[in-house]
Amino acid sequence: MQTNFTHHQSAHCENGVASNLLKNNGLNISEPMVFGIGSGLFFVYLPFIKVNHAPAISYRTLPGQIFNKLASRLNLKIKRQKFSSPANANAALDANLKNNIPTGLQVGVYHLSYFPDEYRFHFNAHNLVVYGKTETDYLVSDPVMETVTTLTHEELDKVRFAKGAFAPRGQMYYPIQIPKDVDLKSAIIKGIKNTCRDMLAPMPIVGVQGIKFVSRKIRKWPVKHGTKKANHYLAQMVRMQEEIGTGGGGFRFIYAAFLQEASVILNNEELKTLSKEMTKIGDSWRDFAVEASRIYKNRSAKEDAYNTIADELLDIANREEIFFKKLKKAIS
Repeated sequence: MQTNFTHHQSAHCENGVASNLLKNNGLNISEPMVFGIGSGLFFVYLPFIKVNHAPAISYRTLPGQIFNKLASRLNLKIKRQKFSSPANANAALDANLKNNIPTGLQVGVYHLSYFPDEYRFHFNAHNLVVYGKTETDYLVSDPVMETVTTLTHEELDKVRFAKGAFAPRGQMYYPIQIPKDVDLKSAIIKGIKNTCRDMLAPMPIVGVQGIKFVSRKIRKWPVKHGTKKANHYLAQMVRMQEEIGTGGGGFRFIYAAFLQEASVILNNEELKTLSKEMTKIGDSWRDFAVEASRIYKNRSAKEDAYNTIADELLDIANREEIFFKKLKKAIS
């Protein structure tokens, strides 16, 4: 049992699933356009929630929000379902496959057997597409993988019903209605305004203020928690940034690509200039990750290493604050 589906690799799972499902249904929309219209770029620091025994940090909106906002702004209809049992979840998925409906799933990463061991930890906001089934396996298009892959029926049950924060509860989703003509211009403007509002929010743990808040916290981690725990917190921050969900640097590059596309559609040269600026900010996030990894691997030669990377992060926050104020003005 196999649906008609073409796998396209992407940088980020939810963007990639949304783009692939929509392409499969006749709407040719790129991953950056999905991310930008869906206002995926975000930052939040949640010290009261622990992921892998460290404070939760997210560089993106809540799971599902990118596709939901994209659908709302383009007048698409998406069906989402959650289930109380694997049996019900499997029955619904199998019914879709019989009806030639490739289906998006939210899953946990830890039991994804095709992931390298170092990428498998308790993180429940990953997305993939199931497009077919054999007697032993489900056919999987994971957009962050180069080619299609498989999971056994038992493995799929495990990842669909993973426990912990953002437990997926068997969630599946797929488009059920796509208009022939979509208004990209209006959707792009709404998406940009939403992202500017989020990143410039006057809240201490959100957006650029949240990045500044983490910068202050980093300075205190070694004294407050000791070197071992501070290193673990820093390692988790980098893992969320660079290895899971594309994070700080990668999301900036995707957003830069979105602004490049948007500049053409809106005939707005300022967006093209801002696209280049966002790429440079993305480079700085990557530099921060490299320096942070040296610290938690005990390879940094800098005497005051934690204050140094805190300074780097503060500089990024200040540059992003200026950037989003300019972006807000560019589309007002």
